[in-house]
Amino acid sequence: MIWWICVGLVAGWATGKILKGSGYGALADIVIGILGAIVGGFVMRAIGFAGSGGFFYTVCVAVLGAVILVYLEHYFSGNRGRSI
Repeated sequence: MIWWICVGLVAGWATGKILKGSGYGALADIVIGILGAIVGGFVMRAIGFAGSGGFFYTVCVAVLGAVILVYLEHYFSGNRGRSI
């Protein structure tokens, strides 16, 4: 559980920086990072990459998933005009 929070925190923070936003707040960034890890893991397995790795690999996959999640949220909520 602590591992998920650490990965979520780093991934949520990195996603906020990549998408040039102010983020959604610390708790929401952690949740987005954790959900991003799930989505990123699914995407990586779907394209044939192994589901194991160290902290850096896990954070990269979580950031990828979180970016996809935030992009989809912006797309479906009508915030397409904001810079992503």
